[in-house]
Amino acid sequence: LLWMLALSAFDTRDRHVVGHDVNEYRGIVSATFFVFAVSISLAFFLRMDVARTLFLVALPVGLVALLVSRWGWRQWLRRRQKDGRYVFRAVVLGERAKLDHIVRQIRNTHGTGFAVVGAITPNGTRTAVNGVPVLAAIADAERALDETGADTLIVGAADELDPDAMRRLGWAMADRDINWVVVPALTDVAGPRIHARPVAGLPLVHVDFPRLEGYRRVLKRSFDIVASSLLLLVLAPAFLATAIAIRSEGPGPIFYTQQRIGRRGRPFAMIKFRSMVRGADDQLASLLDLQGTTNRPFFKVTNDPRITRVGRFIRRHSIDELPQLLNVVAGQMSLVGPRPQRAEEVALYDEVVERRLLVKPGMSGLWQVSGRSVLAWEDALRLDLYYVENWSFLQDLMILFRTVRAVISPGATAH
Repeated sequence: LLWMLALSAFDTRDRHVVGHDVNEYRGIVSATFFVFAVSISLAFFLRMDVARTLFLVALPVGLVALLVSRWGWRQWLRRRQKDGRYVFRAVVLGERAKLDHIVRQIRNTHGTGFAVVGAITPNGTRTAVNGVPVLAAIADAERALDETGADTLIVGAADELDPDAMRRLGWAMADRDINWVVVPALTDVAGPRIHARPVAGLPLVHVDFPRLEGYRRVLKRSFDIVASSLLLLVLAPAFLATAIAIRSEGPGPIFYTQQRIGRRGRPFAMIKFRSMVRGADDQLASLLDLQGTTNRPFFKVTNDPRITRVGRFIRRHSIDELPQLLNVVAGQMSLVGPRPQRAEEVALYDEVVERRLLVKPGMSGLWQVSGRSVLAWEDALRLDLYYVENWSFLQDLMILFRTVRAVISPGATAH
């Protein structure tokens, strides 16, 4: 009973949390450890005889079962949201440039739970906003919402929305029982970094800046050493089988090393199973020039003719990346982080993209589990920067879980 109450008290069933980000899982973990900490304290002070299996079995099994069941329900919800069910029908309101960004972000992000059905702009000019029809001007917002039947209003910034106009619009939404969502001028900020606090009637939003230093860095490094060492032992047969397959296809080295740029711009030799013909690096510049992508930070050749028959299989299932576990043990890489790039690619960075180098490069990252080869390079960079700005240990665990799923069933996004 206490466990059930704690899950409610920690807002793990709140409709704004269920199915979104890692806050739902973080709340479940926090509520579970709170319950067992209270139980242990009560048992100690009241001298109660409590079975040890309650803590040795119920805590780990119950927590894992809760997390797995929530994940299962989240997948159920995502499948139905693809069909347009269980989504908020939203209208966006504000200046056109800001609305264009809001609509694009919602559409490009999987599982937001919002379907944008219309836009309201300052003048109501009928030109669509990123494919979304303009319904009316801000002065006619209430009428437009009544006609559309939307259940959510997403408000961006606009000069016409002074504090008095915002207050009156909020009252109108409350009278209609319409969800009132205000978008601040912040992008790519994870929920745990945001703390809202009313001061003098102003809803101030505090944003923390996560730093991968101190105990956080020790925790990440310790996990990397333990997990990569265990994986090297478990995957030893896969290493042997891959080496035999590469050698059976023809002469040449089994492993391939290439200089990549690591944390703080330090170069290191990244190890992979060879998946291309010998001398493949000499052909890269001409292939990039043919497809016109020499000016982009991600050197990716479409339908790469250099890949061997065995190489296509091991690349599709990311088997060629397994030797990088040695780089992780050596401290040059991490299990999770932005993918390491060549010096020529890093030379194309601007001051924004350089923030990728604040953390160690990883074997897997956020963009690898969010679309892999089909992502545009701009989206891949955005996801890498999101990871750097919003790092958390729980997020690393979720990326590793999604990585295992992507390796087993790569789908059409892997090349």
